[in-house]
Amino acid sequence: MKNCHKLENWLSWMDELSLNDYVIIDNFLDPNRLEQIQSFFKSHHDAFTKAGVGALTDNIVREDIRGDYTFWLDRKRDSDLNEIWSLIDETIFIYNRYCFLGLSGYEFHLAHYPKGGHYSKHLDQFNNRNNRTISVIIYLNKKWQKGDGGELEIFLKDDTSILVEPIESRCVMFKSAVLPHAVLASNKPRNSLTGWLLNQPSTLGQLFG
Repeated sequence: MKNCHKLENWLSWMDELSLNDYVIIDNFLDPNRLEQIQSFFKSHHDAFTKAGVGALTDNIVREDIRGDYTFWLDRKRDSDLNEIWSLIDETIFIYNRYCFLGLSGYEFHLAHYPKGGHYSKHLDQFNNRNNRTISVIIYLNKKWQKGDGGELEIFLKDDTSILVEPIESRCVMFKSAVLPHAVLASNKPRNSLTGWLLNQPSTLGQLFG
């Protein structure tokens, strides 16, 4: 596998995640991958659907909880995202090789928050399914500026929180079962590639959350 990032960078990022339960990485996407996902996002925007909460038959739209629209990715169907899939493969390899997590699956979607969209405080787990291990968010917001809103608020174990600005090509990874988080209301459209690295593949079909 040809690495997208240097091993020394990966090891530094893994150390930070191990220590803090999260890591923030700027310029995570090289220009080619950034252009690939931005182009795909734009060309599939009409296929986005209103996001709900819960999994499978428990999935319901609750605009008081979340206000985003999503497009779930499929590796076979969306083969033109080959460079993005290779980066996901590398990420899983690093976690398994150096963090011994035993990851064996993933699920990703594109997320669009219109103006005013938000997502209330939550944990990336379901009551009847807990195989999400690492949450991954890669922001796709060109020329984001302070005041545009849509920051990610991560609630830490010491009862404090941090705000992560959704700057283009910034990646945030955190432990799915450990850190509650929220998306603050957006003052302009906010886009991201969002997904989860799983400790076992899903056999339940399309999942939501």
